[in-house]
Amino acid sequence: MLPQLLLCRNLARSVLRTWSRGASNSETTQDDVIVDFDDPDHLPLPEYPKRPNEPLNKRKQRLLYQSRKRGMLENDLLLSTFADKYLKDFNEAQTEVYDDLINGVSNDWDIYYWATGVKPTPQQYNTEIMKLLKEHVRNAEKVTRFRQPELTYYL
Repeated sequence: MLPQLLLCRNLARSVLRTWSRGASNSETTQDDVIVDFDDPDHLPLPEYPKRPNEPLNKRKQRLLYQSRKRGMLENDLLLSTFADKYLKDFNEAQTEVYDDLINGVSNDWDIYYWATGVKPTPQQYNTEIMKLLKEHVRNAEKVTRFRQPELTYYL
């Protein structure tokens, strides 16, 4: 099995190194996309763009949607119910902290583990919003959260 995996890896490397977009032969162009698998631990992560002049109600609408569409069901349920309950009452500073939390972290599992207390929260994200999220996750009211709440609009 291992020789087959190594053969596939080497084949993928050779194909990706010679692939060029729009070129009919092996010549390269400036638009070439080359992916190097030699060091996958040091691939650059894209940074989420800051939106400094975004109106508060528009930012809340965006965050409400982003809280619902996380890519993992656990966070979809936790963050959508959290945003439905608290986001409407957040001031501008709290909204920015929440934006940084859900869009600044590159791995949604980190948010989940911090909120559930499985892993310690880094100092950068250990804010009043994270404490509120942890309280929400503890679910002292024993609210059933099997589905996301209906979308609401902030005017």
